[in-house]
Amino acid sequence: MQDLEQFRLEVRQWLQDNCPESQRQPATPEEQYWGGRGGHFPSDDARLWFEHMRDRGWTAPEWPEAYGGGGLDPRQARVLKEEMKRIQARTPLYSLGVWMLGPALLEFGNEAQKQRHIRAIVNGEIRWCQGYSEPGSGSDLASLQTRAEDRGDHYLVNGSKIWTTSADKSDWIFCLVRTDPAAKKQEGISFLLIDMASPGVSVTPIELISGESEFCQTFFDNVKVPKENLVGELNQGWSIAKALLVHERKLMSELGSDSPRQQVAPTAAAREYLAFDNGRIADAQLRSDLVDYDMQMHAIGLTHFRCFEEKAAGVQSPAPLVMKYLGTEAEKVKSELLLAIMGSRGLGWEGDEFTAAELDTLRLWAMSKAMTIAGGTSEVQLNVIAKNVLRLPQS
Repeated sequence: MQDLEQFRLEVRQWLQDNCPESQRQPATPEEQYWGGRGGHFPSDDARLWFEHMRDRGWTAPEWPEAYGGGGLDPRQARVLKEEMKRIQARTPLYSLGVWMLGPALLEFGNEAQKQRHIRAIVNGEIRWCQGYSEPGSGSDLASLQTRAEDRGDHYLVNGSKIWTTSADKSDWIFCLVRTDPAAKKQEGISFLLIDMASPGVSVTPIELISGESEFCQTFFDNVKVPKENLVGELNQGWSIAKALLVHERKLMSELGSDSPRQQVAPTAAAREYLAFDNGRIADAQLRSDLVDYDMQMHAIGLTHFRCFEEKAAGVQSPAPLVMKYLGTEAEKVKSELLLAIMGSRGLGWEGDEFTAAELDTLRLWAMSKAMTIAGGTSEVQLNVIAKNVLRLPQS
């Protein structure tokens, strides 16, 4: 324990010396750095902060040092996260490669794939997107039809993926493809890495109700993919997909407590927008709803800590299976509560009469609905909980 406390002091001092003041405040979406071939820093301080963290390996603190990671154990990584949160240090690199693909490659990739891709992810050199869902294969992902045909020294890929976040800005895509149409649907799927610059790859952004277009549809028209880009064994991609979804759902489970999108907190909004009577919120229903939300968020925070401690102790726990559902539903409740608290001030779409936080409120309310669908709908998650946690009988 003393060693961990000493590590905390060292991290605290390092952050004090290396995190610029401008990087110690909430980041707007425009201020987030995603790396990649076309990535650009929003400021010199953002570049400096990223470089300091990259050189320390702390853009991926728990990954092996051999691949550019920080080599920290889980408790040290938690200390780093806590100390960054203490000073409101911004995430230096937003990356699906860090959050999702990298852990899967470390587990299932061969050495050549790790050498080629892991360090590039840590260094922010390549921006990745995810190719899972298809127009006819959403919740029933295993029914996907994008096909990869064996053509000797390469696979020929045809089909399309939908809801590919930031595909129009990404360099590579990790993709589920059907390599054995005759096999049972889960048994004929493989996991491919595809360069988005390959001939035959095209992307169409999808405009969302929130006014943004971060989702896209990605098309593959006779795309040649070298066989060296197959991760794991042929037709065994479903196992990799399930492992990667664990990391995706862990990321999404933190939306309700540590959202990468900055938004005014309900408690702070209540102080600014609501009427008070003798030190209490005058509206009894909103007062009750706010207390319920705060209690739920405290419980979610404690459960996150429980999950961490059980994982560090090597204990198999069902708790992580419920966290994606709880986190995304909590984010939806938060957005609904903010609209109720802010009233007409939370309904602004554009205009100088609204603050930036107010303008973001309605857009994030719209996005919160999508978060209960992405990565597995809330309904699917409840089925998973019923089957794998509660062991309820299946119809």
